[in-house]
Amino acid sequence: MTALTTIPTADLLTEIARRIDLAVPIAETESDERVTHDTLFDFEDGNGLVKAHRHVNPNPSIEGGWVSDTALVFGNAWVSDTARVYGNARVSGNALVSDNARVSGNARVSGNARVYDTAWVYDTAWVYGNARVFGNARVYGTAWVYDTAWVYGTAWVYDTARVYGNARVSGTALVSDNARVFGNAQVYDNAWVYDTAWVYGNARVSGNALVSDNARVFGNAQVYDNAWVYEGHYT
Repeated sequence: MTALTTIPTADLLTEIARRIDLAVPIAETESDERVTHDTLFDFEDGNGLVKAHRHVNPNPSIEGGWVSDTALVFGNAWVSDTARVYGNARVSGNALVSDNARVSGNARVSGNARVYDTAWVYDTAWVYGNARVFGNARVYGTAWVYDTAWVYGTAWVYDTARVYGNARVSGTALVSDNARVFGNAQVYDNAWVYDTAWVYGNARVSGNALVSDNARVFGNAQVYDNAWVYEGHYT
């Protein structure tokens, strides 16, 4: 008859405890460090570290930019490079936010829109369709940029302004209030279109020109230098 070896209960419990102490804390430490690194990020908006994650792009080999857990990126949208999407922003469709661009607040970027370089879309602004916002441009307030319009350079589109069609706003130009720039119109240099003014067709507004009030500039009209158009229609 084979003798059975009895392991003292106290020794067995000690050995199990020793093995747990060696194994479990190491795994927990590695996991905790990874989670902390991946889920906290400072978007430099005054809120400090907030819960966030790197977006998983349609091509997962391209590292995603940072997205706060309060924002949403969905569909086939891309957020790449050091781009940031935060607040309650939404990026959807086939939209792309890249480079060091930012989308924040309650802004929406959708369709095939592109926001890149150091551009920033915020507040409740919308950029959609095939629109492009790039350079150091800003779109904010409740402004909309859509269709195949471009806003670039250091141009600003804000308030309830609309830029659409194949329009271009560039340089240090401003489009604000309830103004409209559309068609093939271009606003550039230091020009400013504001109030309820419209610039459309093939019109050009440049230099230090101002278009305001209820003015309409359209057709092949050109407003430039220090001109100020504030009433009537100009073609």
